[in-house]
Amino acid sequence: MTHTTNNSAATDHQIRDAVLRELALDPRVDAADVGVLVNCGTVTLTGFVCNLAEKLAAQEAAHRVRAVLDVANDIEVHNPSALARTDTEIAQALRMALEWDATVPQQKVKSTVSSGWVTLTGEVPTSQDRIRVERIVPKLLGVRGVVNNISVKSNASSAPTVKNFIDQFQQPHGESEADRIVVRVKDGTVSVTGRVNNLSEKQAVIGAACCATGLNKVEDHLRVDPNC
Repeated sequence: MTHTTNNSAATDHQIRDAVLRELALDPRVDAADVGVLVNCGTVTLTGFVCNLAEKLAAQEAAHRVRAVLDVANDIEVHNPSALARTDTEIAQALRMALEWDATVPQQKVKSTVSSGWVTLTGEVPTSQDRIRVERIVPKLLGVRGVVNNISVKSNASSAPTVKNFIDQFQQPHGESEADRIVVRVKDGTVSVTGRVNNLSEKQAVIGAACCATGLNKVEDHLRVDPNC
């Protein structure tokens, strides 16, 4: 569910209420564990949760409120003693998870674990590979945070090449946003701007850009506009 609070008119109180509703509706989050502060439109999340996945889910819930542009995620991850893991155990669990996931190039990825924080390094073919590896980490017990320093193998993709890739991806999915999307590529970073009808279409476009080879970073400047 995406709350439709208008960005130009919403007060801090309205934004806070909308974020609290999104948290309550998200089954991944125990809303009772999360505090919400709003100051001049900036949302700060506080509290304590049992795992990193819940912390990130709370962050996603806040960003689903249309009036929210900036979120400071100050939620702390405190694992119950029964679920505590040593750094060695976390590293071993991560390696096993990478080996079990056939969609990630696990041999190209290295990790360092310190005090529950996982730092990822290595070089992968696409930004999508980089994202897939990062998404595995929050699912592991004992992880308090993740730093993704994985790089993407350089392969100077041009803007037309990435745009064509997005267009080809959209056609079988029934998307119709190609003419409203502008793609720019510079120094391995692709910037995607324009308008889409809904969040699903936005995710499809950004996902397609991430699958293009040779891109280190994808900057999402797409605007969701149901009336476009």
